Amino acid sequence: MMIGIHELHVCTAFFLDLFVGDPRNMPHPVRGIGFAASKAETFFRHSMAKNEKGAGILTVVLVVGGTIGISWTILQLSFFIHPWFGAAVSVLMLYYCFATGDLAAHARAVYGALHRGELDSARQKVGMMVGRDVDNLTESGVAQAAVESVAENSVDGITAPLFYALLFGPVGAMAYKAINTLDSMFGYKNERYFSFGWASAKLDDVVNYLPARLTVPFIAVAAWLNRLDGGAVFSSVVRTARLHASPNAGYPEAAYGGALGVRLGGPRTYGGKRKDLPCIGIGDGECRCRTLQQALRVMYTSAFLFMVFGAGFVFLGKMIWQ
Repeated sequence: MMIGIHELHVCTAFFLDLFVGDPRNMPHPVRGIGFAASKAETFFRHSMAKNEKGAGILTVVLVVGGTIGISWTILQLSFFIHPWFGAAVSVLMLYYCFATGDLAAHARAVYGALHRGELDSARQKVGMMVGRDVDNLTESGVAQAAVESVAENSVDGITAPLFYALLFGPVGAMAYKAINTLDSMFGYKNERYFSFGWASAKLDDVVNYLPARLTVPFIAVAAWLNRLDGGAVFSSVVRTARLHASPNAGYPEAAYGGALGVRLGGPRTYGGKRKDLPCIGIGDGECRCRTLQQALRVMYTSAFLFMVFGAGFVFLGKMIWQ
């Protein structure tokens, strides 16, 4: 009877996130993780001023280890109180780790503004998704920025937490969320974080290595199901994924570029400074409003397929093992 309960929790949390979205008016563990990371940074920078890399490593150990310990303790106490209460807490923890609904909401807001011809509004809304300068983006530039965000975050916010949730339960998903949060806070190659953020960035690269690559075939199948070019997904990944500065982000971006027949990447500005990034994808098309709509469909479909296949794979693995 107990076989499949874990997978049921993951699927329930997935759909809860999909239909409810991010709980903005509720306490969120990520905010707690961010607060702990900020305090740890201050403490270890002060106590290890001459060893920034070591301070960064200890920050990672403390924050990720603390997240694992606290999550495990809460889960055990919840099941001790009552199995149904434990199940509810398990689903809630998992729900906090997925971002399908929130990512889709942001992308739909950009799509809606573009569809209405409200370019200034679209720029403002896409500015909530990306870090580049958005004030001078054209319609194509806004759509491309949103598509790139959907592509990259389809791993960080959907398939990677699903991967660790299915393998290691809520504690594994929370640990991934802590690592991803640390990277978003400290994983910058600037003067302040080049040494301190080294451990955060490297650990994030490690935990995203498999999910980023496993997501590619699901994007291809999703593209076929949505009458897009699923075959071009693999060609695009093989030819351009490694051109990306990130060892992982290039895979979903190249996959989306192939499916949609567009080129992603290329020049953009950050803080008024132009950066000439390599182009990702093998298509010749430019992103448009319709392209973003197609990207959303691919995201929904690939996320659902990843969840169903992953849950089925884990369930069958348990049956065979037992």
